[in-house]
Amino acid sequence: MVCLTPHKTQNVYLCLDTPGNKGDNFFAKLMFEQFLGKLRKYEIRMRKAVTSERYGNFHSVFKGSGLEFDDLRLYQYGDDVRAIDWNTSAKGHGTFVKIFKEDKEQTAFFMLDVSASQQVGELKRLKIDIAKEICGVLTLSAIQEASRVGLLCFSDKNERYIRPSDGMKHGYGVISELYKLVPESSKTNIAEAILVTLNVLRRRSLIFLISDFIDNNYQHNLKALARKHDLIVIHLYDSREVNLPGLGIIPLYDAEKQSTVWVNTSSKQYREEMTSRFSKRSSELERLCHQNRADYISINTQEDYVPALIHLFKVRRYTKSSASS
Repeated sequence: MVCLTPHKTQNVYLCLDTPGNKGDNFFAKLMFEQFLGKLRKYEIRMRKAVTSERYGNFHSVFKGSGLEFDDLRLYQYGDDVRAIDWNTSAKGHGTFVKIFKEDKEQTAFFMLDVSASQQVGELKRLKIDIAKEICGVLTLSAIQEASRVGLLCFSDKNERYIRPSDGMKHGYGVISELYKLVPESSKTNIAEAILVTLNVLRRRSLIFLISDFIDNNYQHNLKALARKHDLIVIHLYDSREVNLPGLGIIPLYDAEKQSTVWVNTSSKQYREEMTSRFSKRSSELERLCHQNRADYISINTQEDYVPALIHLFKVRRYTKSSASS
């Protein structure tokens, strides 16, 4: 086990299990500290950009703004009839209305696709690498705003679940689990992961669903997730999934099906079909999100993802300010 140095402003140590000899442990510590350093740098960059005179404090991005049920009381003249609890009132003991209180505590919950289709891209720029970075950066942001953070890493099974909690130590624990996770399964089942999330999160939460969405039959469950929670969909893709280079006849390996197929990438028709499939899948996903009031962003893993996150949170910050004014 290697214990890393504490964050400069927090008296928190992070321990990472690293089996092997001392040389392996030193290398693991070095690599993980580099990973943490990158996350901190990106988080600060994002926070500075979002926090401004125009857009206000970054604080509201991870804070709840809704109402939650608190109690019942007898109906009084002037009460909003929409607040009447008809089930309780039907028992014959009077007309009761629901009392709500402002819900300021927010849970940020990350759903991360770790299936084999995420193992695509250049060295150190695989979709899974970028997904873990985004998850880590947003975890740091949420924890620093006193939000609770939870995590579900999924393939076609639950690879790792961390119950939502707060505190810097918990946040670093989430990042540690992200960094060292090695999935057991290669397949994907987004629909099942959504069902798990709906079951474990009883209160309205801010959910980040991070995936390449190379899967089928998840749309109905995604609608249910967006209805119950504040959903942000982050769609990751590699540039070669959009514009396949003409390299002649080459083998393409399907990591999830664990099969190889030979394709002629010199064929313009084939490359156009690949581009068309991606465009159709991404546009349908974006439309589904907008129809169900979920935020959607697509991120090319070969490009800097921080500007996309900055734009997302500026828009959300502005929307919240407009709604409250």
